[in-house]
Amino acid sequence: MEAGGEEFAIGVVISAKTTLGDEFEGQIVAFDRPNNLLVIHILPKSMLSLSQEGVGRIEKGDRRNVRVLKANYIQEFSVVGKGDDPLDPAGCVLDLAAIHAREEAALRQAEIEAERIGVGVTPEAQSIFDALSKTLPVQWDKTDIVVMKEVRVRSPYLPENVTGGTAAANERVKKVVDFERKRLHARVPVQFS
Repeated sequence: MEAGGEEFAIGVVISAKTTLGDEFEGQIVAFDRPNNLLVIHILPKSMLSLSQEGVGRIEKGDRRNVRVLKANYIQEFSVVGKGDDPLDPAGCVLDLAAIHAREEAALRQAEIEAERIGVGVTPEAQSIFDALSKTLPVQWDKTDIVVMKEVRVRSPYLPENVTGGTAAANERVKKVVDFERKRLHARVPVQFS
């Protein structure tokens, strides 16, 4: 569907049906004419039943469902009304505490994931580390894999290079190392020889 004039103006509330049969009502947040793209804030039914004054106004803590789609995928639409300017900075609510908390959580997760990557180790060593980490707590100590803070696997990461810990823990780690090495050699026999 080709966009026409004021129908896709920012702030207009439309009721639309796509070529895939999806039906929704929402407020146009942006329209990129050269690419024929619409950004639509999908409005909950509770917002639509209110008077048109204040449509699109989001309260603190509310989340927005936003949809980006090509305007030619809209099979039919009708203009329901005009709401507040969705890009008005006075109406936008940013929960800075929540944003900072998400940032901190993402940084902590990135640090945890970075600690799981061995520095200066072979791909085989990393695969053995990853296999051990699926069931046991592991960490790197330079190029050694430390399992349960007591069992150590040294390069070249063979079952006979497993030392320390209780006999049961030692045997468990040896079995995982042996199984993972066999799995790796069966998958790519030349790479780890």
